[in-house]
Amino acid sequence: MNETLHKEIPSLDLADFTSGDPARKAKFVEDLGNAFNTIGFVAIRNHYLTNELSDKLYGVFQRFFFSPEEQKKKYEYPELHGQRGYIGRNKETAKGFRTPDLKEFYHVGQKVTDNDPIRNEYPDNVWPAEFPEMKEAATEAYRRLERTGVEILRAIALYLGLEENYFDGKVKNGNSILRALHYFPIENPDTVPPDAVRAAAHGDINLITLLMGASAEGLQVLRRDGKWIDITALPEQLVVNVGDMLDRLTNNKLKSTIHRVINPPREKMTSSRFSMPFFMHPRSEMDLTCLRSCIDAGHPKSYSDMTAGEFLNERLIELGLKKN
Repeated sequence: MNETLHKEIPSLDLADFTSGDPARKAKFVEDLGNAFNTIGFVAIRNHYLTNELSDKLYGVFQRFFFSPEEQKKKYEYPELHGQRGYIGRNKETAKGFRTPDLKEFYHVGQKVTDNDPIRNEYPDNVWPAEFPEMKEAATEAYRRLERTGVEILRAIALYLGLEENYFDGKVKNGNSILRALHYFPIENPDTVPPDAVRAAAHGDINLITLLMGASAEGLQVLRRDGKWIDITALPEQLVVNVGDMLDRLTNNKLKSTIHRVINPPREKMTSSRFSMPFFMHPRSEMDLTCLRSCIDAGHPKSYSDMTAGEFLNERLIELGLKKN
């Protein structure tokens, strides 16, 4: 099955990192770091999300997106700036572009279950009454993806020469987002702007992104030499990439990978595409000041000091989801 994943995307086994075997763990850390310094993406197997749960999640969100427009719009709250619930068509525009992406999506966020005061920063999740099974499936998937993300960040910390648990407290009750995406059918391609695409070229805002297999091809990654290559996540694997916050923290040592979702051929524009990324965010107070270990004479400090919350706010404005 591995031939469906681009040959340049390393496939790593998370069980190597959690095995308790120092040699296997060290090899995983090395391979992960090398991948993030070359292609910027890795495929991870033996993570904590099951195929059964993934299929269940895709099923319920497909039913939601295929429901009547007026029903979906009951769960769209502009005052939440796209952080929870439904976000309709033509609402998000990639940084540096003027034409909105050809997509609609649904956001599920963090639910704080302890007495952490950060719970006051987060709005409640939005659950459609017509699809009661969404809450259980999305909540369970969120927790499993978050757990996987913590392990990946521990490996990244070791690669950077930090304490293994460097990120643990920074992502505990973090502002992570599970996004269910629907790239809707275009019945008449001539009716959309010529530069409109499913998702214009962009880097993710967060620390890392974990992507479960999409329903169709279309995802492309910009390789370091400027060539776009196709990527398709396998059902049993998660594709993981670096986001802008980690790029900023490491002063470009780990580079945020530019990617896009291209339009299919005209004859397939009438078909839907579904995708489900998990955007691993830290707590808003996390300091994104470049690590001193990533700054030297050959790599001067590239970014101003900023917290994760400040950076997210800046990007939401750029995306058109929030006004100044």
